[in-house]
Amino acid sequence: MKIVANRKQRNDINWVVPVVVLWLLVLASALGVVASTHEVRQRVDALETLRREAVELEVVWGQYLLEQSTWASYGRIERLAEDELSMKVPKAEHIVMVLP
Repeated sequence: MKIVANRKQRNDINWVVPVVVLWLLVLASALGVVASTHEVRQRVDALETLRREAVELEVVWGQYLLEQSTWASYGRIERLAEDELSMKVPKAEHIVMVLP
């Protein structure tokens, strides 16, 4: 009877070890999936933050371009030249054209 009991215990141990190893591999795989999913979510969040920042910077850039065009308008330049520098638009007879 002892020999039969020992064989049965060995057979029980023979299938327990692979099952435990497989469970450990499944657990490691699940932890890997969780870790990679977490990393992907962090990177997507960072990407969306950068996209929002890019949109905000484009808005600011557009405002700067609008401001630049306002400061460089011909009417403003002509008004400043007349008011601050006392410059006048010359009459047609005072204009000399130099040709090459």
